[in-house]
Amino acid sequence: MFRPLRRVKFLVTAPLIVLLCLVINVMTSPGEWWVLWVAFGLGIAWVINLFKLIRDIILLGGLAAFGAYLFNRNRQG
Repeated sequence: MFRPLRRVKFLVTAPLIVLLCLVINVMTSPGEWWVLWVAFGLGIAWVINLFKLIRDIILLGGLAAFGAYLFNRNRQG
């Protein structure tokens, strides 16, 4: 159950890390854009993490629906 929460946390913190690196890049070496490598790497991880979170949400939703089905079936019969 904690994995989806960690995935959501990463989806929020990764853009903030890129923003912080952008500020550091502009302040230290404005002519060289090394922050693009940070954004590229974290962007790939962010997209993979987003797909895994969507998969987790679908799985948890399916389990909840199956549990509700079983609960209602047992109550009626």
